[in-house]
Amino acid sequence: MKSLLIPFAFAAGLELALRAQSISCCEKVTEPTQVLAQNAVSRDPAIASAAIAKLRALGPEGLDALLRADATEVARHLETGAPSCVEPNDEGWEQLKAAIDGVSGQCDGYASKLYWYTDFDQAKAAARAAGKPILSLRLLGKLNEDYSCANSRFFRTTLYSNSDVSRYLREHFILHWQSVRPVPKLTIDFGDGRKLERTITGNSVHYVLNQDGEPIDALPGLYGPKAFLRILTEAEHAAIPSAATGREERKGLLRAYHVRCLAAIQLAWQADLGRIGEGDFVVTRAADPATANVGTISTNLPPTARMAGRLAFSKSAVESPVLRLLQPKSRPGPAPTRGEIDDVTWTRLAALHADDARLDGSAKAVVASKNLPLFEASELATSKRLVENPLLTTWRNLERSISEDSVRNEFLLHARIHEWFVQGIAPRDLPSLNSKVYAELFLMPETDPWLGLAPANTFTGLPGEGLVSNVSR
Repeated sequence: MKSLLIPFAFAAGLELALRAQSISCCEKVTEPTQVLAQNAVSRDPAIASAAIAKLRALGPEGLDALLRADATEVARHLETGAPSCVEPNDEGWEQLKAAIDGVSGQCDGYASKLYWYTDFDQAKAAARAAGKPILSLRLLGKLNEDYSCANSRFFRTTLYSNSDVSRYLREHFILHWQSVRPVPKLTIDFGDGRKLERTITGNSVHYVLNQDGEPIDALPGLYGPKAFLRILTEAEHAAIPSAATGREERKGLLRAYHVRCLAAIQLAWQADLGRIGEGDFVVTRAADPATANVGTISTNLPPTARMAGRLAFSKSAVESPVLRLLQPKSRPGPAPTRGEIDDVTWTRLAALHADDARLDGSAKAVVASKNLPLFEASELATSKRLVENPLLTTWRNLERSISEDSVRNEFLLHARIHEWFVQGIAPRDLPSLNSKVYAELFLMPETDPWLGLAPANTFTGLPGEGLVSNVSR
């Protein structure tokens, strides 16, 4: 029965912890935080679940208490070389990790040390009380589940776990996440006891909001840590004065901010092209940044999941093999481009910004923890280790893909968001802006229940074209 204890405690504790956010802020948690931190890893599921829920109800203070109580163990697992000395089936660590996830509201919370609200009204109340802007994440699936969309998994493992990013978010923002819709999952059964489990499609976006929850900016997709911090700092400086101004003045300040950002992107684009020797490969640029089209998606056909998948280089490496099997090649669709840049040129541009995507020791430890079988296999073969540790290759490839995501997202998708604000067509409320982002940038409109995975007018030879829905309407 011992092996059932940890999963049960985690599942029950996580459910109670998320419900705890509905507890009125006037209600008091009477137990000392030190006692709650000890009880959160109790072998008694009922005690652990109750303690996790109470710590979550305390907000960031509850998470800090739990992290302080187990600081030594957490630090040990954040050392880059930690996986070589950690038992894969360390139940004590798994229970502590699950408790931290339950209190923080995200998987791998031990690495990020971030507290995430899942109730938007509570996030706004916390932002007003702290005098901080809000960073609100929209994703497919849930941030506190392993199988959320691929982008959000990269956020957890490479971005939030970065020590500089973690510190900045804790000190400067109130954090919130909300699921847009469930993430599609696929299981391939090889028939011999092996299974391959993957999420199929999905994209995520961070919204910078003022204290009232009004959109200031949006960072679409994955960025490297340094690029993320650089853009986030600029957006924060726009969000703080926004909360202290009237509506009309706020509109003017917001437009001026996006004009500056769009102009900076245009200059950076031209500079990067010059650095790689493509100075004549220039996009037509209007004098007014408000009219500069930097990545129009032109197609009259509904977007497919393959088209959407090309928008995120990192996750496409994971999902593309599956998508190629699911969808026919005879349906070409243009991905957003800037001056018809090809993949090779994007790779060269990304190399200019490789430093923006460097993984620090904490992020490398989290990535390694997800690849313990790979690490252990390399330890068994001295000759292989002398050539190269497979984890080094994994880290290097991941950094390259994050760097390419960063430049594509900034030059294409983020530039279009700036355009929307400059032109006055960005919705003022967050739900409407999010709908526009998913439909027009991520090519995943809410009107498509199959997320581009079931192209229309395609014959499969299956009854109902293989589409099964038990959703009540």
